[in-house]
Amino acid sequence: MFEYVSTPEFDATREGIQAFVKSELIPLERELQLGSEDVWPREVLRKVWRRSSELGYYAACLPESLGGKGFSVLQQCALKADLAASGSALAPHVLGDLGGPPRIGSMLKSATEEQLQRYFQPIIRGEKSICFALTEPHSGSDAQGIRTSAVSDGDDLVVNGHKHYISGAPFADVAIVMCVTGAKDEASDAPSISAVLVDLDLPGVRVQEQYVPMSGQHIDADIVFENVRVPRANVLGGFGNGFKLGMSRINVNRLLHCPTMLGLATSAYRASLDYAKARKQFGVPIARFQAIQHMLADMASALWACESMIAQTAHLADSGGDLRMRAAACKLFVSERCFEVADKAVQIHGNVGVTRHHPVEQTFRKLRMFRVFTGTSEIQRNTIAKAILADQAN
Repeated sequence: MFEYVSTPEFDATREGIQAFVKSELIPLERELQLGSEDVWPREVLRKVWRRSSELGYYAACLPESLGGKGFSVLQQCALKADLAASGSALAPHVLGDLGGPPRIGSMLKSATEEQLQRYFQPIIRGEKSICFALTEPHSGSDAQGIRTSAVSDGDDLVVNGHKHYISGAPFADVAIVMCVTGAKDEASDAPSISAVLVDLDLPGVRVQEQYVPMSGQHIDADIVFENVRVPRANVLGGFGNGFKLGMSRINVNRLLHCPTMLGLATSAYRASLDYAKARKQFGVPIARFQAIQHMLADMASALWACESMIAQTAHLADSGGDLRMRAAACKLFVSERCFEVADKAVQIHGNVGVTRHHPVEQTFRKLRMFRVFTGTSEIQRNTIAKAILADQAN
């Protein structure tokens, strides 16, 4: 995947990450007998974050001024696809996808020097973890319908509310919490929303791990805030700018989910190809059957189309283009095509493919979830339709 993304420094990093996964992470998983559906001790995750940081991988996609390598969005996509295809349970933690630099990259330019030093530098170094808390039980994809509030009280804000299904929350130290900080604007009928940095060890904060998604991964939780006091200085990007900050992050995040899906689907395709060559029925490998060949052909074609779409959208992001429609279209297309690849992989594997905890079965469940994450397929279609109809009106 993404073989054409190449510079000497990037190639060295890419090879180094693959070696790190094979020589350190996979042996660690075997030693601890833990997989992607187990609860990972926080101290183990911290060691992985710090080790990745020591090797120069954790913040590789941040600018050099912040300790990174300044890799482009396209290069970041290539690394994420490699990691997802590796089969390692710890792969998402190499670049900090679940609580590290990718969670904050697009927001760093809005941070004050104090916020940068107190909150973001420890995250960049792999010493702490952060989550982005937007979704609420009643609002779902309606980002402007949130009710969590941050009310001014002297030099403090008092935060009350309930955030739902927050990725990375079980092992996060800090949350970027989207809060209502003002009355609705009469012109837009939307509340004033601000992004507030909240330490999750403060009095009144509860992280509730009361559910497990269909992927079996223990990476999501609710966060409840009851009269939590934080300094007004913890507002990121200024009062009333939270919705804009959040949406700019979500557009990039939609794109950056896509190489993960591509990597997972590619691993299922490769497993199917190997299985079809080895599995015999009626005295011959099932790869000789045209029905199997057609499924493999469809899988290979879909993966190539997904990779091409991701690459073009990443190029647009790197050139500073408007991502809203393209990121939504990319997320829609890739999530649905990659799930179809996983579905065919299950079919090719037969009874093995429907066996609980088989890698193909796990991939099937993980990819099904991506059609909901960061906006459902229906929300993506709404975004696309709005954009193309606006173009027609102009």
